[in-house]
Amino acid sequence: MRTIPAVSGESREAFLLKIKVVAINARFTHSSLALFYLRNELEKHLDHVAVEICQYTINDPHYVLLQRLATGNPDYIFFSALIWNSDQVEKMIEDLLVIDDQCRFVVGGPQAGIVGRKFKNRERVTIFQGDIEAAGSAFYHDLQRLAPAPFYRGSFLKLSAPSLDYPYRPEDFAGPLKNRHIYYETSRGCPFSCSYCLSSAETGLFHKDFEQVRTELDDILAHEPKVVRFLDRTFNDHPKRALKIWQYLKEKGGNTLFHFEIAPHRFTDEMLVFLEGVEPGRFQFEIGIQSTNPETLKRIGRKMDVEETARIISRLRSMENIHLHADLILGLPAETEDSFARSFNDVFAMRPHYIQMGLLKILPDTPISLEVNTCGYRHSRAVPYSVVATAWLTAAQIRACFWFGECVEICFNNRYFITFWDYLYHRKEDMFTFFRALSERFLEEGCFWKGTTQETLSRLLQAQVKNRQDYQVLHELLCYDWLRCGHRFLPKNLHCAGITIDELRRKLYRELPGAINGLYDQKNRKHFFKKGVFYLFSRESLAHIGYEINAAHGIVRFGPEREENVFRLNQVCLVSEL
Repeated sequence: MRTIPAVSGESREAFLLKIKVVAINARFTHSSLALFYLRNELEKHLDHVAVEICQYTINDPHYVLLQRLATGNPDYIFFSALIWNSDQVEKMIEDLLVIDDQCRFVVGGPQAGIVGRKFKNRERVTIFQGDIEAAGSAFYHDLQRLAPAPFYRGSFLKLSAPSLDYPYRPEDFAGPLKNRHIYYETSRGCPFSCSYCLSSAETGLFHKDFEQVRTELDDILAHEPKVVRFLDRTFNDHPKRALKIWQYLKEKGGNTLFHFEIAPHRFTDEMLVFLEGVEPGRFQFEIGIQSTNPETLKRIGRKMDVEETARIISRLRSMENIHLHADLILGLPAETEDSFARSFNDVFAMRPHYIQMGLLKILPDTPISLEVNTCGYRHSRAVPYSVVATAWLTAAQIRACFWFGECVEICFNNRYFITFWDYLYHRKEDMFTFFRALSERFLEEGCFWKGTTQETLSRLLQAQVKNRQDYQVLHELLCYDWLRCGHRFLPKNLHCAGITIDELRRKLYRELPGAINGLYDQKNRKHFFKKGVFYLFSRESLAHIGYEINAAHGIVRFGPEREENVFRLNQVCLVSEL
């Protein structure tokens, strides 16, 4: 076992403590903010230390990672254990204990306690629960001596004078952060205490002052990252502060996309007016709704005015400049199949761009994990402990709702069928019933375990609505959505008898006048027809699209230019009536 030299002086100073801090991320584009905080704290409190940041993904080969981590004979390897990687962290430590009989391992992160149960009383494995900023001097003293204890705990929110230092250095952006999303927090803690969440174990909130936030964001944005994801649990819990940061980001300009987790009830009219002027593609909001069932919300300790939430989200959607991502959770207490259907229909009617259908996870050490018996929860024993049945939902119902959610993910959470869904929304369609039936078709054709394209999905949707009275309108809207995504020809399943796209273009080129005010003049007439795609639609379809005509049909041009909104679909214009 390697030990610190007992002598003082030059030989003592020559001893270099080698530490690797490791994150196994879900994707390459992700980064781990915790590693940068950890590196800074270790270098601040330890003498003669070299810290290496190591970021991998859950798809990297296990054996390759083992050998990479063992290279260089580190004294310590720190792991960040999260819900999606804790199994891999456990396996990694088991094998590294065999490969290297000198190295010691420290596990932190939200799942540290769970990993710790597997390695309880194992030599060379230390568990740190909580925040590294709250690690006491004993922790670093023990690390320096190569004699850490089995367990440490620290709570940032319980510190007498908490503060968060800037985690990044200039060289990070060309190194471990290159081509990755940048994670940043302006606050720590959560104003909610949801019974299914690990954050419910602690109360309290800490906010950085605005000047610190501005200085740190100045540094981050100087490196022109593609995406900055704010990790604040509820970014707008202090509305005036949130607005001030948004105003700063707007004034700063650039092309960076900013992702925020927000609460609808914490919006003010001033914030909404400001957001109307934000450039499309700059802000993205994730909105945790989870359920609209009052009894369910009460049981999980989440306060929400459903009507106000619907009003705010609908208003945000009407702006068409901010991508809206709404979350629902299947399997919550008191959530029946009927109430889950109502929750989905309620959220669909709010018209977010993306609906995330999550499964309840019975995370150890959360309040809901103590209700397993009273709530009849049956859940997977494997991470992430997803629920398979409840007192309100049978295993068969959970399974059907799970496939329903997968169907929503594949069909709705993209830009392929915007007008199609909009039509069904305005007809007050029961969208839970629609997607439930569609998911059964997906299962019959094995679509959930095959790759799906827009062409495949359009064929499945076409088959789903084939026997409806409004089939012709829906068929035309599928054609409209297809061409609006930039395709220049229709797929085989959407072909119909009559004039082809090429024939229609040639006909219009011959018959339309040399110039049409607002569309083209003599100079760019050839370009207008060459670059455009033209299609004939019925009056009924055009009325839904937004064109009121007197004739039975109208011709729409799909141009190569993109709209300045969330989906950036191809621009369209009405050319002629027939």
